[in-house]
Amino acid sequence: MASPKLTTDEIAELVRGSLESADHNAYRLLLDPNVHWGPPDDRAAGCRNRNEVLAWYQRGRAKGIRARVRETIVRGNHILIGMTLSGTPSPTPSDEKTDRWQVLTVVCGRVTGIRGFNTREGAVARLL
Repeated sequence: MASPKLTTDEIAELVRGSLESADHNAYRLLLDPNVHWGPPDDRAAGCRNRNEVLAWYQRGRAKGIRARVRETIVRGNHILIGMTLSGTPSPTPSDEKTDRWQVLTVVCGRVTGIRGFNTREGAVARLL
């Protein structure tokens, strides 16, 4: 369970485990009730609370999308999650895997923001 006593490194490991196992109950405990998920620079788009974020992940899982976390980087109160998604729709059958990155913001032991990136460079720039 997330709490102010957990370090950002510990939260990063819990996020990794919950994403890879699709344990939405474990992920729920890490998310602030008012967490916002969306594109890097558009606060109006995306999910605006914990239930919407979890529903988004559950829809992807129901469509057959699976995540394998390849890297986590912690800088201050931010966590970069690099993952390979499989089962994603693609233009060619041989290209079924997609790399994606997310930058999570942690405040008081809870994830309060999630920003999605198509490139590692864009995600890393948010950590600096």
